[in-house]
Amino acid sequence: GWACWKTYLGLSETDQVRLVAMDQLGNGLHEAGNYEALSVREAILSMLRRIGSPEDDMLAGQSNLASSYEAVGRVEECLRIRRDVYSGRLRLHGEEHPQTLIAANNYASRLVGLKRFEEAKTL
Repeated sequence: GWACWKTYLGLSETDQVRLVAMDQLGNGLHEAGNYEALSVREAILSMLRRIGSPEDDMLAGQSNLASSYEAVGRVEECLRIRRDVYSGRLRLHGEEHPQTLIAANNYASRLVGLKRFEEAKTL
């Protein structure tokens, strides 16, 4: 958690250990139902953009952020990001890649949760 984050705080933004520590902090806070996960995940995505991370990493960060938005009730933002992640995975990997299928499922699940069944069927 926070102790792990504090240990690696002084490392460069491009250091993988720092990124893993931030990711673990965000995941732990999210699993514990702590709303601070949202700010950690926003910081991770911002950092990934700044350092020019590969698109796969960016999409993973966006997917995690979408989960945090959903957890705090920001469903429209969650849905927008889920759509973007699905589109990105589809463009990068094609329809049948496991990551694309996971992104499609996450997007469709959110649509079903909002009772937008016709849109979900198109996936």
